[in-house]
Amino acid sequence: MTAGSRGDVAPYTGLGHGLARAGHEVTLVTHERFTPLVSGSGVRFHALPVDPREELHSERGRALHRSSSGAGKLIRLARMARALVERMTDDLVTAARRADVLLVSAPLAPLGHALAEGLALPSMGVYLQPTTPTREFAPPMIGSRSWGPVANRVSARGANLLNERLFDRAVRGLRLELGLPPAGTGTGIRARDRQSWPVYHGFSPLVVPRPGDWRTGLHVTGYWWPYDREGGLPGEVRDFLEAGAPPVFVGLGSATVPDAGRLSEQVVRALRAAGLRGVIQRGWGGLSAAGDDMLTIGEVPHSLLFPHMAAVVHHAGAGTTAAGLRAGVPAVPVPVQFDENFWAARLTALGVAPRAVPLRGLTTRALAEALRRATGDSCHARHAHRLAERLRAEDGVAPVLHAVERVV
Repeated sequence: MTAGSRGDVAPYTGLGHGLARAGHEVTLVTHERFTPLVSGSGVRFHALPVDPREELHSERGRALHRSSSGAGKLIRLARMARALVERMTDDLVTAARRADVLLVSAPLAPLGHALAEGLALPSMGVYLQPTTPTREFAPPMIGSRSWGPVANRVSARGANLLNERLFDRAVRGLRLELGLPPAGTGTGIRARDRQSWPVYHGFSPLVVPRPGDWRTGLHVTGYWWPYDREGGLPGEVRDFLEAGAPPVFVGLGSATVPDAGRLSEQVVRALRAAGLRGVIQRGWGGLSAAGDDMLTIGEVPHSLLFPHMAAVVHHAGAGTTAAGLRAGVPAVPVPVQFDENFWAARLTALGVAPRAVPLRGLTTRALAEALRRATGDSCHARHAHRLAERLRAEDGVAPVLHAVERVV
């Protein structure tokens, strides 16, 4: 069970495919928009009614850009989610009643935990971000640097409590429906801590090492690579690649931007100033470019496209960050909001990216300089290539498969 943007969904198609290949019957429960992602994977689909793209383009979604701090954006997101979560609850209950085991993403953990308790089902978390408090780094959803051991833990507990609060009314109704006693705010977090609720994190310990102060039961497995149907690149992409030097990919995935036209112009000018061709992905933000040295594309699997790039410029969402690392090419992260600053900082620390160019402060000059460094300094390509080789050797699905088979 998961909710959010494409990056919050795609990794679970790969996890689900791995479980299905091992003989399990797997259903992905998420927004109807993402039904095509499981086509051919052997994973079933149960649709949730909310369309995340429509919500991000609504007045509530556009208001996220009016917050200048990570905490402010998180509060606005919580208000938006609170208004939407009850629309999804009935479908989550229906899907859970047909299940033997629940695998729950971080955004839906409060509801998933109540469902598991009420239906007496074994469950575990399958998270894409490290949300458990630690002294080692600040909560990814609101920070990219350490604030000190005490502040890191306190702020992470506050962020988790905010997540629990936005589900309060839905959880109360769900517990009543399932015949469970009422539970106060924060009970879910404390119960999971006491019971050592298992959580498996779908990122590599090479990228984010498991914090030393995490409790037993919290695992870092390696990435769950999205399932991609067999096939090749579209003809227009192949032709563009063959027409010149390796281009740079630019895309912001599911992120929206205040002014897509202005940002597109800045991107094109920066690429040309750095002497680079570009492949511009429209994404949910609506980027575009024109000219013989630029190609605008729609949805193309990153696993097919990224290995042909000289570098990738992206919003540093968890999924796109993983795809770039897997391809072994340098990156220029352009974080927009939430955990993107965290992943951008990791790319820089790993030597894969020269620096981050946050969207709020992006200029043509800053982006062009970062592009020159990413493509001109061989150390970034070397770090990216070496890390990719090690990531490809990991099997992030195996620990989850073993956990599922233990409980069934």
